[in-house]
Amino acid sequence: MGLFERYLSVWVGLAIAAGVGLGLWMPDLFQAVAAFEYAHVNLAVAVFIWVMVYPMMIQIDFSAIRQVGKNPRGLLLTLVINWLIKPFTMAALGWLFFKVFFAGWVEPETATEYIAGMILLGVAPCTAMVFVWSQLTKGDANYTLVQVSVNDIIMVFAFAPIAALLLGVSDITVPWDTLVLSVVLYVLLPLIAGFITRQLLGSEERVAGFVHHLKPVSVMGLLATVVLLFGFQAETIIAKPMAIVLIAIPLLIQTYGIFAIAYWAAKQLRLKHNVAGPACLIGTSNFFELAVAVAISLFGLNSGAALATVVGVLVEVPVMLSLVAIVNRTTHWFEESRA
Repeated sequence: MGLFERYLSVWVGLAIAAGVGLGLWMPDLFQAVAAFEYAHVNLAVAVFIWVMVYPMMIQIDFSAIRQVGKNPRGLLLTLVINWLIKPFTMAALGWLFFKVFFAGWVEPETATEYIAGMILLGVAPCTAMVFVWSQLTKGDANYTLVQVSVNDIIMVFAFAPIAALLLGVSDITVPWDTLVLSVVLYVLLPLIAGFITRQLLGSEERVAGFVHHLKPVSVMGLLATVVLLFGFQAETIIAKPMAIVLIAIPLLIQTYGIFAIAYWAAKQLRLKHNVAGPACLIGTSNFFELAVAVAISLFGLNSGAALATVVGVLVEVPVMLSLVAIVNRTTHWFEESRA
């Protein structure tokens, strides 16, 4: 493990501090970069995420993808967590905290909007960053691609009905431009680039060597993404610290709770570690561009729902890195289970 990976949590902490500091020092610059978006997908962030995802895509062996079907348990676990458990636990936690525990601290209308934003996060499983988490846990690249692809297909049909059910509204409109653009940018294009690169490199040894040299670049892309995300929201972080803390509490409980359920289930299913890790991390991370876009369209840019989805973005990277560390330190659990 290289210097960047060994101290990744330290670098991310420094990137968070740098993002907030730079966002307060140069707000006009960050506002200009934030405005550089299309269909609620910030193109600057998209470039850095692409840099992170590309090395993972090079490792995908298309001839081995068909082998995934011989072990469908990891895929089944991902689907159950994402579509039968996660949205409903998020709605329950949102109601419990903002209608019961925090009821005296938040106005009822604002509380309802916070819950709505949290629900939108819960109904949108991750499309892009999960490739990064999979790579950091030495996950099976082929299996991860299939997991993400199947989730994206289901999202097309299930996102609106589940969101409408939990929000209690009937006019949920899926922002197709956001969904399609994100899948193209974060999955299709880097997949094509990875396939071409793999063909040009030829042997597995050259592929492994090239990916190894790209690792520092991938980590720098992650750190740059963190700087931008926290820089975009620096003024909100300073202006509404209590609201951010209140929203973050149930989000953290949801994330760690869902991961614990999924990881326990993966061990019971006797999955390989390189399948179990990505399967559980997909279930705990979110498709934040989609959640933010729907929150803004339904409730407005300055709504509590939009703020809740933004808080989801801010807590995701540090929390997911802590889960990556847990996955990496528990490899022996799955070796013992299979034995």
